Amino acid sequence: MITSKIISNGILRALATILVIALALYFLYEIQTVIVYLCISLILCLIANPLVQFLKNKLKFGNSLAATTTLIIFILAITGFILLFVPLIISQANNLSLLDTNHLQQEFIQSEKSIETYFNIQHIDFDKVLKNPKVTSLLDFSYFTAFLNSILGFMADMGMGLVSVFFITFFFIKDQDAFKISARKILPDTNEDKILNSITKINHFLTRYFIGLLLQLTVVFILYFIVLIIFGNKNAFVIAFLCAILNIIPYIGPIIGTILAGILTMISLIGSDFRTEILPTTIYVIIGFLLVQAIDNNISQPIISSKSVNSHPLEIFLITLISGITFGIVGMIIAIPVFTMLKVILKEFFPENKIVSVLTERI
Repeated sequence: MITSKIISNGILRALATILVIALALYFLYEIQTVIVYLCISLILCLIANPLVQFLKNKLKFGNSLAATTTLIIFILAITGFILLFVPLIISQANNLSLLDTNHLQQEFIQSEKSIETYFNIQHIDFDKVLKNPKVTSLLDFSYFTAFLNSILGFMADMGMGLVSVFFITFFFIKDQDAFKISARKILPDTNEDKILNSITKINHFLTRYFIGLLLQLTVVFILYFIVLIIFGNKNAFVIAFLCAILNIIPYIGPIIGTILAGILTMISLIGSDFRTEILPTTIYVIIGFLLVQAIDNNISQPIISSKSVNSHPLEIFLITLISGITFGIVGMIIAIPVFTMLKVILKEFFPENKIVSVLTERI
């Protein structure tokens, strides 16, 4: 018989459960930066696994030495990546210094007069307007200071983030065997084998996925580089590398890369005739990039991604599209790894389910 005491106890338990869940979610929200560091470290650990195994098995490195060597390689790669952009920035700055500002000012004045004549607008003296006390009082230049402070804050956070990620990654690589032993002790005996099998398979598939992603980016980089070399871009290597990195973002990244390549191509040709050199070359580069994207989207990306995680290309496309619509750019980037993890877990715990068996038949 249900009494008021039982009902009140049930309500109290429900409220307590909701409170605990709310506190847990709030705690996770507060430590979201740490969670991001952990996720990045796990990804780096997965990418580093083949190298670590090579160092340990072939070169007989110990855990600490293998982890240290791997981190040094990562640091050198990041440093090289940053140094790649120094020549690009210098060259683009030099190109901008050649810009004829007087010519641009004359063209702007001429365009302004044409617009005023066409729309029968009274001439506006912008110098006089800007010197008006009422206008200057409305202008708040403090945002420049805020902008500089935000840049300094971002650099400080980035430095702290890199140190934290490398510190966590070092111990993930060094003590991964010890972590597995500790996990075996903590996990419930009834599901221990299933959980450990899931972790092993997830590790295997995600390692293959990230290696496949690196292979795909390499193919795109080579094709971009060829396009830029054909049209005589002096910074072909750096621009191709940057645009290839942007391909990590599905669908949107290639568009950003194409626009960026067009802008950098125009800047690199400053001083040449706009109609006969700058505009045609920029159009050809954009067309070349679009052809590369067509090859990547229809050939290399579906084949490499589907082979690395044993999923159908249409399945990958739909999951990426749905994740992008639901969670934006971040969702598109993590869609395939998360979906692969879910498939592995579902197959390990619910192998008899018909829907699960259909979705995971390739795993």
